[in-house]
Amino acid sequence: MKVYQTNEIKNIALLGSKGSGKTTLAESMLYECGVIKRRGTVEASNTVCDYFPVEKEYGYSVFSSIFYAEFLGKKLNVIDCPGADDFVGNAITALNVTDTGLILIDAQYGVEVGTQNIFRTCAKLNKPVIFALNQLDGEKAEYDTVIEQMRDIFGKKVVPIQYPLSVGPGFNAMIDVLLMKKYSWGPDGGVPVIEEIPAEERERAQELHRQLVEAAAENDETLMEKFFEEEHLTEDEMRLGIRKGLVDRSIFPVFCVSALKDMGVRRMMEFLGNVVPFVEDMPAPVDSAGEEVKPLSDGPLSLYMFKTTVEPHIGEVSYFKVMSGTLTPGVDLDNVNRGSKERIAQIYCVCGQIKTQVDQLCAGDIGATVKLKDARTGNTLDAKGCDYVFDFIKYPAPKYQRAIRPVNEADAEKLSVILTRMHEEDPTWEVEMSKELKQTILSGQGEFHLRTLKWRVENNDKLPIVFEEPRIPYRETITKAARADYRHKKQSGGAGQFGEVHLVIEPYTEGMPAPTSYKFGNQEYVMKVRDTQEIPLEWGGKLVVCDCIVGGAIDSRFIPAIVKGLMDRMEQGPLTGSYARDVRVCIYDGKMHPVDSNEISFRLAGRNAFSEAFRNASPKILEPVCDVDVMVPADVMGDVMSDLQGRRAMIMGMSSENGFEKISAKVPLKEMSSYSTALSSITGGRSSFSMKFASYELVPSDVQERLLKDYAEKHSEE
Repeated sequence: MKVYQTNEIKNIALLGSKGSGKTTLAESMLYECGVIKRRGTVEASNTVCDYFPVEKEYGYSVFSSIFYAEFLGKKLNVIDCPGADDFVGNAITALNVTDTGLILIDAQYGVEVGTQNIFRTCAKLNKPVIFALNQLDGEKAEYDTVIEQMRDIFGKKVVPIQYPLSVGPGFNAMIDVLLMKKYSWGPDGGVPVIEEIPAEERERAQELHRQLVEAAAENDETLMEKFFEEEHLTEDEMRLGIRKGLVDRSIFPVFCVSALKDMGVRRMMEFLGNVVPFVEDMPAPVDSAGEEVKPLSDGPLSLYMFKTTVEPHIGEVSYFKVMSGTLTPGVDLDNVNRGSKERIAQIYCVCGQIKTQVDQLCAGDIGATVKLKDARTGNTLDAKGCDYVFDFIKYPAPKYQRAIRPVNEADAEKLSVILTRMHEEDPTWEVEMSKELKQTILSGQGEFHLRTLKWRVENNDKLPIVFEEPRIPYRETITKAARADYRHKKQSGGAGQFGEVHLVIEPYTEGMPAPTSYKFGNQEYVMKVRDTQEIPLEWGGKLVVCDCIVGGAIDSRFIPAIVKGLMDRMEQGPLTGSYARDVRVCIYDGKMHPVDSNEISFRLAGRNAFSEAFRNASPKILEPVCDVDVMVPADVMGDVMSDLQGRRAMIMGMSSENGFEKISAKVPLKEMSSYSTALSSITGGRSSFSMKFASYELVPSDVQERLLKDYAEKHSEE
């Protein structure tokens, strides 16, 4: 295989909503450049890109897949990304290591929510975008309507390069307004017939050509001057202008294809090879020190490991981008993240599961290696003397959680190892061993995301597992002051145990004044604060302890033991065993015995006095509440609103955004357990949502009663 220099390499992310035809387009692209002799199909489970068992089982992409195409003397590295919103992490990774987003739109359904989400990610990362209208041969295909919708959503920068002469099952011809030619195909697609534009289409084609020339000229002063003088640009001048427009994101070209019938694919690839920016045309990436790292083949060698998989018959495969320098086999590199060394024994160019061994990869290129000892996704590998560190990929917060456990508890350690490996393959799978909930919590982007993991663990690793509803991390607090005292006394021969503690508790708020006195019934309790401890709690909030002991009723050496007793109850609240927070305790009196008093006695006395006072202080349970934003089509907005209100949501606002309705709400975490599944069902998969923790709020009284009852029943059974 030829060694491609940095100025001959283009990196492209193939993106689009679920079902838009990305994997089918990849087959046609590979066929057109001669990598494969026969195009596979998703239905036959024989495509280059969907080669994992789970993908063949489900019939659509689960992982991003990398392939290269040698075309027109250039090397196109393409990352085919899953379309389902559950696997958005793959698209985010791909866009961070490529330079251009090729977004497929199904002409039958137009711009879907997933398309908008992907476009927003491209905008955030400042990546050029090319659109391809696919499935123009579909029964419900539209062209003019979809172009109008795209301009409404993405702006006037959307500029057609081609338009079809007809859509639907009869689609077989289109006009290319860049080359000003008519392309047509036989029933099986393949090589087109290229002709002059028919007379009846000339006026429309010339008007679209003029718009394209104007859009290209806007990106270069010299071209603009020539356009004003001659109202014409050569083909090469147009390509230059469009390339600059792509880099500046001032033009979004639109192509027409039928990936299934291989119509328009070669012409689109010609554009990718001739016009799309090279690696060196794009802004240089920035390392963690904020320094630009230019892709120089003669620069210091640095690799960024962006993907790790365990593949059939191979084992662990590590995918990387050469950020700087030139990579050759046998080189030793430092893993700057883990402090270890790695030898890159072999390097490969990749087409799905087909890996071709090569002798050299230059800056900007994408490749793979196998059997690294310690490298993980997100690591940087540098040659000696190089100190680059890259950490530029940011993933969205999880939307769906389940508690996970093995069917056989003896397999817990084995499951932990598997989950760690899974997280390295897909960082949007997050695993937490929750001490508070006493569960292993698996978080992801949706139900299908987690169901895919379950399928792989049970079928690939042969380990049966169970998903359960995760417990909710409630908090307990109080709403008024209360007083209690408790005497712990135990005598069983020899030295006994004795400790008595009197205390007052009250709700704590930041900046509240020091206590002076409390009144309970007809009696007033005066507080003289000798010392105050503010204890920030790991789970949020504070415990504030005021030592108000006078006259030596309790020796100061026993105060730490009492505080430990208070913390025992803060860690396991009296109501439901949840963490307690935001309580101020004033220890004002007590008794001790010259012989029998010890630390354990006062720890138990403090704990029990606190429990009694807590129950008398109008205790309340707090629940986590999330900020939720839902993007929905207008025709199902009422159904989505009704569902949210059934989940105890508080609607905070509504607005329109790029052709969709946006609902902002605060929703208890408890009610969001299966929301991704419900939303998909209500809207036919046309909606998306994001959520993040907002605050802890009081639960309604009926919910609190139910929680107390459930906790009491559980402990009575024990």
